[in-house]
Amino acid sequence: MNFFERQDIVRRHSKRLVFLFLLAVLAIVGAIDLLLVIAFSGFGKGHSPAGALLLSTVLTIAVITCASMYRMASLRKGGAAVAHELGATPVPENTGDPQLRRLRNVVEEIAIASGVPVPQIFVLDEEDAINAFAAGYSPSDAAVTVTRGALNSLNRDELQGVIAHEFSHVINGDMRLNIRLIGLLFGILVLALIGRKILENGRFRGKGAAGIFGVALGLLVIGYIGLFFGRLIKAGVSRQREYLADASAVQFTRQTRGIAGALKKVAGLGVGSKLATSDAEEVSHMLFGDGIGYSSLMATHPPLMKRIQALEPGFKDHALADLSARWQMKPPVGMDEDFALGLVDSDNGPLPSMRSEVGLTPPAVVAQVGTPQPQDYQLAGDLSEAIPELLKAAVRQHDQVMPLMFGLLIGSDPAVRKKQQFELKARMGESVALAAVGFAEQTEDLHQMLRLPLAALAFPLLRRRPRPELQQFMDSVYSLVHADGKVDLFEYCLGSLLRTQVSEALDPSSAWKPGSRRLADVTNQAVTLFAVIANAGHAHPGEALRAYLAGLAHVFPRLNAPYAPPADAPAALEEVWPVLDLLEPYGKELLIEGLVAAVSSDGRIAVAEAELLRTVCACLHCPLPPLLEPTKR
Repeated sequence: MNFFERQDIVRRHSKRLVFLFLLAVLAIVGAIDLLLVIAFSGFGKGHSPAGALLLSTVLTIAVITCASMYRMASLRKGGAAVAHELGATPVPENTGDPQLRRLRNVVEEIAIASGVPVPQIFVLDEEDAINAFAAGYSPSDAAVTVTRGALNSLNRDELQGVIAHEFSHVINGDMRLNIRLIGLLFGILVLALIGRKILENGRFRGKGAAGIFGVALGLLVIGYIGLFFGRLIKAGVSRQREYLADASAVQFTRQTRGIAGALKKVAGLGVGSKLATSDAEEVSHMLFGDGIGYSSLMATHPPLMKRIQALEPGFKDHALADLSARWQMKPPVGMDEDFALGLVDSDNGPLPSMRSEVGLTPPAVVAQVGTPQPQDYQLAGDLSEAIPELLKAAVRQHDQVMPLMFGLLIGSDPAVRKKQQFELKARMGESVALAAVGFAEQTEDLHQMLRLPLAALAFPLLRRRPRPELQQFMDSVYSLVHADGKVDLFEYCLGSLLRTQVSEALDPSSAWKPGSRRLADVTNQAVTLFAVIANAGHAHPGEALRAYLAGLAHVFPRLNAPYAPPADAPAALEEVWPVLDLLEPYGKELLIEGLVAAVSSDGRIAVAEAELLRTVCACLHCPLPPLLEPTKR
């Protein structure tokens, strides 16, 4: 199952979620109306419940709707809001804790390999259980949270497997559905919460006390009908996704021992995966392992043994019992296992040398979108090692991350650089402008393959800046890209990607979600994109024409559209992105195949073309891993 199939499944699950929510609301309304009918029957004839039934129905629907909207609004800041609500603490960029440093290294490598921004990283320090979750509306506002128990017990391979499992939810759109589920379920549980609060805090004395007590008790009972339906909905939406995420983690990390080992420790250690926090119920469908201890009917996760056997078919119950007995005598310590297995993080490996070009086919590239292949994780480590230490240190410093991003966009021409420095000075101040020029000089010789990974590393710190600063940042990025009126396409795309990610970080709840437009509805925009890509990747007009026709024929085989690259490519692309981003998943799949056919029409893809293709895919919210595998020096 590829990225686009998963996107389509998420769309269908979203519709199914709304349908199940409506059924639950109808069940609650029906239960309240039934109680009213029974109550009115006690008054005898002459008392019609019709008016009361109408009023109760309207009020019940209004309360549930308002509660759901309120809960969703409380989570509008995205993944970090969910993590903070559970009491998680952010992992500092320059942490000295070896466990946290290991966690950050793993998350950064997987993000680079996936082609997505590095998410914010949190730890539940008070939780001894082995668990984790990813939350957010899109990869641009994602947050990955891990328990301290997972850091203590898991070795690097196992931690890598857990994080890869969570990245599957990040990449495939499961997170947005999870947050919507929190909001909708809060709505159908709110009656139980109201009833419980009345019973806990009410003083049932005097006239009317019995009636108030009866109403509160009725709300509590009816609310638990909502709780029953809520747990059923979570089980129906979540269970199968866990198998898919486990399989994705294996595909991504090249081995089963990591994710399988983590599941064995969850099953075999006394700490398990059950969380101590009282808020675990609300996020139970988001967790790596069962955080509550549901019955099989309500379980949001498949049985642990079934998950393990799906990864290792020969694993038996007695083997788990043997492991559990051994761990009871000597509990595992993840960092100690790292040293024993030679899994210690190192920054002293050989640096890669970059190939100048590679041959790729449209199906091969599409297969990589959102689905990193076994070699991508190793490549991500190589790329991370190839980034100079000075630049890696800068992306973790509050006062250097913005100047560094500006430095990537500053041109080499002295006249253009002077104008860009003037624009930055006017918007961000002289110190930022000088620092940006300094970083521009340091990144002048930075290989093009390293620019997107560097931006990915910078994003967690960048999006935590205050809103006014981020708005200034977006304005400055635009001014740098358009400083001389002659915009390099890759520079433009990198600037657009930064602005897109910052915009989604500023307003996560309105971030991108899978669209429903058909290719036939966006023909003009697709034709414009093919013309721009063909013209940018081929200096000779004849080669550009062949590239354009190759891409067009792949997507629109019967369309006769003349090759006419726009004079102002950046302005044309500004109009293209919002429309193409709303394509339905299979339409995007075919469009990307066409783009690959265009850039590879001459039988090769240069590094600049490969990175341009990755940037275009990122602007279309189709994360693409690095395409070129570096050779070791």
